[in-house]
Amino acid sequence: VQATTSGTTITFGSIPSWAVQITLSFSGVSTNGTNDILIQLGDAGGPENSGYLSSTTVVSNAAATIAGNYTTGFGLPGGAATNVYHGSITFTLVSAAAFTWSAAGLIGLSNGATIATIAGSKALSAALDRVAITTVGGTDAFDLGLMNIIYS
Repeated sequence: VQATTSGTTITFGSIPSWAVQITLSFSGVSTNGTNDILIQLGDAGGPENSGYLSSTTVVSNAAATIAGNYTTGFGLPGGAATNVYHGSITFTLVSAAAFTWSAAGLIGLSNGATIATIAGSKALSAALDRVAITTVGGTDAFDLGLMNIIYS
C-alpha cells in the first residue's frame, strides 16, 4: 500500500514478469489541482506515455456525462481538487508476445454521486514491470488517500 499524500507520481514497481492480472485500488485519493488523473503502464524503460486506446465516461447524479478518450494513459476526467476517488481498475494480459494489456474498472467519487467507467488497452514495448499514477501535465500533487495493487 502507498499513501497518496504527497508527490506528483505514485509508482508501483518490481511487478514480476509472471503477473497476468493487476488490480489497482484507490481509497480516498485526491490531488491539489484540476488536471485529470492518468494511469500509465511501463516496462524497464519507464512508464509509457503514448499508444493507449482508452475511453472513460463519468456520470453524476445531475445526469451530466463527461466522456474522454486518452492516448497518453488510462484517464479519469473531470479533475477537481475537491474530488476524492475510490474503486479499482483491473489490467489483464491479453498477449504475452505483444505485451498487450486490457483495462477495465469503476471509480466513484465520495464527494458527489459520481462514477467513472474506464476501459481500453495498451501494447507495451517490453514486459510490464510497473504502474505509475500521475496527472495530465504531471504537475498536480497527490494530497489524500491510499493506493494499492495486487497481482496474480
